[in-house]
Amino acid sequence: MPIRHATSADLADIVAIYNASIPGRMATADLVPVTVAGRRAWFDEFAPQRRPLWVRCDSMTGAVMAWLSIRSFYGRPAYEATVEVGVYTAPAAQRRGYARQLLAHAVSSAPTLGIEAMLAFVFGHNAPSLRLFEGAGFRTWGVLPRVARLDAERRDLVILGRQVDAAGVPE
Repeated sequence: MPIRHATSADLADIVAIYNASIPGRMATADLVPVTVAGRRAWFDEFAPQRRPLWVRCDSMTGAVMAWLSIRSFYGRPAYEATVEVGVYTAPAAQRRGYARQLLAHAVSSAPTLGIEAMLAFVFGHNAPSLRLFEGAGFRTWGVLPRVARLDAERRDLVILGRQVDAAGVPE
């Protein structure tokens, strides 16, 4: 199956995909690479039945090509049904629809995970990611102007969101 729950054996690939996104200054606020050891606790927070971490694998080789995380938002009980979504694709696999497939999978799975609202935090200059989320029914819910410093540039953070009803469609 091309989309599956991540296992600990996938962590090195997940970290490599994430680290590949850092130099472009488009997809993450991290400025230096992370390590597998440093991401172990982060990885251990995911649970398939509640806050999954999915990987999209190559159908021929089984190699991890992209991943999507669903994490709790803000950590307070009133936000239990609201999550933050993050998605990353290996450079060699970009523009193949893997992120779109993962995002569609997340949206359709939301009701079984108890999710009613999904958020994505995207830099304002990251047009491909903005289009990806908008194509999945997310809308701009807010903009935090110039809150990130990426090298010498100050960048906006766009908050995208969508409500999801019990059938997994926007409300």
